[in-house]
This record gives sequence, C-alpha cells and structure tokens, in this order.
Amino acid sequence: MQFDRRNLSNEQLLELYQGLLKPRMIEEKMLILLRQGRVSKWFSGIGQEAIAVGSTLALHADEYVLPLHRNLGVFTSRDIPFSKLFAQWQGKKEGFSKGRERSFHFGTNEYHIIGMISHLGAMLGVADGIALATKLQKEPKVTIVYSGDGGASQGDFHEAINVAAVWNLPVIFLIENNGYGLSTPSNEQYKFKYFIDKAIGYGIEAIQIDGNNILEVYHQVSEIAELLRQNPRPIILECMTFRMRGHEEASGTKYVPQELFDTWAIKDPVKNFEQYLYDQGILNDLYVADIKAHIKKEIDEGVEGVLALPEITPNSQEELEDVYASVKTFENGSLEKYQSKEPGTQLSQKRFIDAISDALDIAMQTWDKLVLMGQDISEYGGAFKITQGLTEKYGKDRVRNTPLCESAIVGATLGLSIKGYKSMMEMQFADFVTCGFNQIINNLAKNHYRWGQCADVVIRMPTGAGVGAGPFHSQSNEAWFVHTPGLKVVYPSNAFDAKGLLLAAFNDPNPVLFFEHKGLYRSNEMQVPDGYYEIEIGKAKTVQQGEDATIITYGAAVHWAIDAAASFPDFTFEILDLRSLLPWDKEAVEAAVSKTGKAIILHEDCLTGGVGAEIAAWISEHCFMNLDAPVMRSASMDSPVPFSIPLEQNFLPKHKFSGDLKKLLDY
Repeated sequence: MQFDRRNLSNEQLLELYQGLLKPRMIEEKMLILLRQGRVSKWFSGIGQEAIAVGSTLALHADEYVLPLHRNLGVFTSRDIPFSKLFAQWQGKKEGFSKGRERSFHFGTNEYHIIGMISHLGAMLGVADGIALATKLQKEPKVTIVYSGDGGASQGDFHEAINVAAVWNLPVIFLIENNGYGLSTPSNEQYKFKYFIDKAIGYGIEAIQIDGNNILEVYHQVSEIAELLRQNPRPIILECMTFRMRGHEEASGTKYVPQELFDTWAIKDPVKNFEQYLYDQGILNDLYVADIKAHIKKEIDEGVEGVLALPEITPNSQEELEDVYASVKTFENGSLEKYQSKEPGTQLSQKRFIDAISDALDIAMQTWDKLVLMGQDISEYGGAFKITQGLTEKYGKDRVRNTPLCESAIVGATLGLSIKGYKSMMEMQFADFVTCGFNQIINNLAKNHYRWGQCADVVIRMPTGAGVGAGPFHSQSNEAWFVHTPGLKVVYPSNAFDAKGLLLAAFNDPNPVLFFEHKGLYRSNEMQVPDGYYEIEIGKAKTVQQGEDATIITYGAAVHWAIDAAASFPDFTFEILDLRSLLPWDKEAVEAAVSKTGKAIILHEDCLTGGVGAEIAAWISEHCFMNLDAPVMRSASMDSPVPFSIPLEQNFLPKHKFSGDLKKLLDY
C-alpha cells in the first residue's frame, strides 16, 4: 500500500491515525462484550475504517454525513462521546433515540450526521434534500451519503443520483464496494464491472479509489468536496474495500472464500498506516501506548457507566407525545403579520381547485423557505393546473419540476426539513404514491419519534373515482396511511375547508397527506375568504343537523350523503364531515351518534379495511349504550376501480347509499 502525505503535517497524520485507531479499538471491545453476552448485536466495520474516517475528516464539521451501520468511524470522527454512542447501542434513555432505535439508526443535527433506516438506499434521497437546501441558501457546502454495493441495487440509488444529476446537487455518493451484500457476491448483484461505469448513464463524474488507504480517501474526498462547493454537482466515489467480519456477527463468514480474507488481511487499513508512520519516524511505541491507553480508558469508563444505567421505565404518555412534533403556530415564517387564523370577512367565489391554488400562493408568501415539488408543476402548472402561475411569481428554485422519482423526492422533503425548510410534494395522482411508500411510512412518519427531527412536509394527493380514469388514476388509498402513527391525513369536502386545512397543514411541522378529490376540483364552488385562515386539523364539522340517524363521511361522499338525505323527506339526518382522518374527531363522532342512536359510515374507498371499519369498531366499543341499531357501513365494492363509466358507477357506493340508509332507518 503506497501512501502519499502531500502537504499534510505530522500533526494531521497523527490525527488520521487516532481517527483510525479509535473505531478499531471500540470494535474489538464490542466483540468481547458480544461474546460475554453484554451486548445483543453488532455490525462490524473492521477492515473498512479508512473510508468512514478519511471521508468524514475531509469535510467541514457542519457538512452532513449520511452513513450506514458499519461506519462507526463517522461518529467517532465527529467526536461524539463514546458513552453517548454506547448508551444508544444499549437502548438506554441517555442515547440519541431514548431507547427507541438500534445502532446507527438515528440522526443528530448537533454533529451533522443522519443515520440510516433498515431499508437500504432510503437515505440517498434525503441527502439530495439536504444538498438542495444548501444550494438554495447559497451555502458552499457538500453532503456525503454512503451506499453499500448491495444497497446500490435498490431503486432509491438510481432515483437519488438521477435527481441530484438533474438538479446539480453537491452530493458525494460514496459506494463501499466490499464485494458482498450480506452473503450475495457482487456477480449476483450486478452485471457491470465497477460502479464508476454507471456514471456516464447519469451524465456525471465518477472516481474509484483504494478504500483501505486512509490518505487516498482523505485527499480524494477533500478535493471532490472543494470542487463541489464551488461548482455544485453530484459525483460517484467508489471505494474498493472488504469487510473482515460477517454482515453482522450472527451471520458468520463461511460464505466467503478464505483466500479473500488472506488477501485483504494484508491490506488492513490500520496496520498499514501505522507501519507507514513508524517508517516515517512520526510514530513511536511510547506514543502508540499512550494513545491506546487514553482510548481504552474512555471506552472502559463508557461501558461501565452505561451498563450501570437503569433500564428504561416506559412512559406511555411520553411515547405517544413524541410521535408528533408540536405545532408552534406562527413560528419559522412571517405569520406574525396575520392577527388571527380565523377567516376574514372579504370573500370571493372560488372553485375547489381555485381554493387550493390560493392556499399555495398564500403559503409561498408566508414561508420564505417553502419549496413546491412535483412532476410538471412548474411552467405547465401540474396535471390539474393547480400550480399555474406560481413559477412566474416565485421562480423555479421554489417551484420545482421533478423527474419521475417519487421515492427520491419524498426523501428529499425530509432532507429539506433537516435544514429548516418546509416542502410540498404533489403526487400527480394519489395512485402513484406507492412508488414513494417506504419513504412516507418509514422515514417521514417515524422520524420525530425516532430522534426528534420533524418532517415538515405536505404531500398533496389528487384522488378519487367518477371520471372514468381506470384502476391506476382513481383509487381512494387514504386507509393505507391512517394506520401509520406519525402521519396526519386530511380529506376536505369543499373549497372553504380545502383552503383552511391546506394552510393549517403547511403550518403543521408533521408530515400531512392532503387528499383532494379530483371530481370536486371544478364541480364544487362557494364563497371562500380571500386571506389567510386555518381550519384545525383533527376537527370534524356538522354539515346538517338531524334526529333520526347519523351519517359520518368525508370527501366527495359528503355531497352524496346530502343528496341521499334529501330523498327521505320524513326523516332528518345528522351529517358529520370528518375532514381529518388522522387524527379523527372522536368527540364529535360520539356526540353525533349519541344524538340519534343510529350511525352509518359512508366513504368512497373499498369496504374491507377502509376508514369506516375503524370508526365503526370505535363506536361499537365506546357508544354501545347509546345505539339503537348496529353500526353500518356503505362503501365501494372490493374490486379495483374499473374504467367503463357504467362499471365505475356500479363500483361506487353513491347509487346504493339510499338503500343502505333505508336499512338503517328500518332497523
């Protein structure tokens, strides 16, 4: 192994040596503790330390690193106290995630490190968002994100690099090519020879280096980072390396030929660099003994201190409270100019679609750090022309066309949040959300609970059937998300509510999925306040008062309920528009059901597993003594949404709801 110090001083070389030595010694201690049964699991990075240490030390301390679970050197190179790390690994309250996460599945803005989730590739898009924020702020900063050779087979890898390339984002996509994804060798992961060969397909640069040579890693990352600070763009950096332990300790290494271990043992990054420093007269036995003793003392004290800490005493209230970030009204923007969140008296006639556009315009004025993203939303104005004209007012930096990369863009919204931005992503159709499902469910929704970082994101979801658009442009998929703690789900039925709820969603620091029924865009029209106002998320509205039965509904189905109720002139109905599905207004439901003694839930989604099932179960459990009939449901057929208009009308519950309502009245 050839080392080239270039202009590095002896002190800098010794800093790099200590940087290598610390994670190696921690690893050796962890393996002992694992054999003793004092820790439960460990992902070893022995043999790969030069990549984590060299790349992290090459960056500025306030530049973000997004590592994987074997990159201990990233954390130690940012001088995180070992006791804090060990508390994290042991699931102690004193760790970064209050015992809610394992190993490096956490982030820390204090140290500018964002750890991984178990779904490999998911953090690559987050790096895009962080880099986009620095570019928007005109900060000369670079972001580095790690991928293994196995994880690079994920679609997120392609999407994140593609987005970074199109937007010229200053991201170093560092690939640790160690030849295996768990037990699967590279020749079963991909057909190309090296990852640098992929760069031409993205129109970007790529560099391959010896990942076990600390000086080569340090110099190369230093040079790339400085280039990207001055001329933002992404670069692939392929680091050739090898892990000397299993994927994690329980998996063993029997699947790896012994000759590979023999070959790579000679390339040990710590031993080789240590010998180089000895040969250069920079290192001596006394110094090595002294620094090892110092590191050992920190490790031993950290281990004993953390092992002495008490186990967590669960606090259910705290667990639930930490799922969501608190809404701090009128902060992080210019909302102070509004004296009230209440609707003003100046009104104008607006269609549902106009109310959404108006809310977006006001939100862009209100929050300078709000970015809108989506396919075709810039000059074209989006598939439904909702964002038309906003690019001319706010520019393409803030109203951004995106590639067809839903997962990467959702990931980018989290990256923007980490840097203090708000963002909106428009799913062209709610059906396409499946392509970003993992990012929403496992990144946006869980992030605040895991390590306290909010995801200040609104995802707009044009939804619903009735326009003959077929099974992939008509689904009502709100129930997929109502099951996920950490998300908020909103579904307005009219223009007035749509504007107030959308502005409330922007003012909420949590991820909000905002469903907009396409059939209401141009069919629903009413007087809507012109200025800023909010409607509280989680509060239902009584649309119509009555005595004989309660109809609980939301979205376009509210109008179906009103029409059906009018066909029973001898009865009166309490119609409750939920407006929000997560959280939903249990108090309003209880009051409405208790008033009439009969309840039916109407929604456009399919019957089985729909939102109505949860509400019906809750009513049966909490309002049983006030019921005069079983709780009923009326919903669409349990089939995909058909294309043919007659078939689609047969699919929807609109045509049969009056019959379902009569059954309830006759009970």
